[in-house]
Amino acid sequence: MMKLKFILPMVILLTASCKGDKGDTEASGRFEADEIVISSELSGKIVQMWAQEGSIVKAGDSLALIDTVQLSLQKQRLLAAIESIKARRVDISKQISALNQQIYHLTSERERAQRLLQSNAGNAKTVDDLDSQILTLKKQREAQLSTLEKGNLAADREVESLKIQIAQTEDMLSKSLIKSPYDGNILVKYASKGEISMPGKPLFKMADLESMTLRAYIGAKQLSTIKVGDKVEIVTGFDNQTTRSFEGVVEWVSGEAEFTPKSIQTKEERSNLVYAVKIAVKNDGYLKIGMYGDVRLKGGN
Repeated sequence: MMKLKFILPMVILLTASCKGDKGDTEASGRFEADEIVISSELSGKIVQMWAQEGSIVKAGDSLALIDTVQLSLQKQRLLAAIESIKARRVDISKQISALNQQIYHLTSERERAQRLLQSNAGNAKTVDDLDSQILTLKKQREAQLSTLEKGNLAADREVESLKIQIAQTEDMLSKSLIKSPYDGNILVKYASKGEISMPGKPLFKMADLESMTLRAYIGAKQLSTIKVGDKVEIVTGFDNQTTRSFEGVVEWVSGEAEFTPKSIQTKEERSNLVYAVKIAVKNDGYLKIGMYGDVRLKGGN
């Protein structure tokens, strides 16, 4: 998902005048909100599109679904391959049991021949022959053990590799369900049900409209009247007749001067150096992105 800051062109009214005998100063700006674009991470057909423009969503809400048939089939194939490999894995103890029995039998014969030799009832050649046979069988057992263990180890590695592929497939399956990363509003829907989605293709644009930011600019003379943490009054409305007042908290004051934005009407105003200010405002649903707001900066703050 791409994250960007939604900043509409500002038309800022900057004044350094006082109002009445209160010593209030004013600045005007527009409301903005942190905005993200939710994109697809998979290729596939969009089979469900639950969210619509204007939808209010909660964190974790399902917004859209990408077709998962091929991914599900891929997972089934991987699981079947694992079972096939496991079937090739051998029980080493059973495979070498015949050799162990032969070695045990010859060892018993050797012990009996040794006892006969000690009682002068046997001969040394019999003991030597049995020692030779036992040694040969032990070498065969070691070779067979090495081959079987290598075969099982190779099978285990294949299984682990397939398990990693299954985990990757499951991760892709989880990403096929597009969910909201936080509480917010769907601003724009870029795709529709039935369309083919590609990795990186934008699906939605959303923003948290409960916490808005008013961005304004103040002159150098006004810097002494405002600091981070100050509470200010913001007056806004859709027309001059219907206005509402909101409380805001100054969350950032730029430490670097800049020229007034080009959207300011006169050349003289554009030549002024100003400082950007961001004011956090809790939105009850009335405020909209791009609305103007007038800031009352109380000198006593």
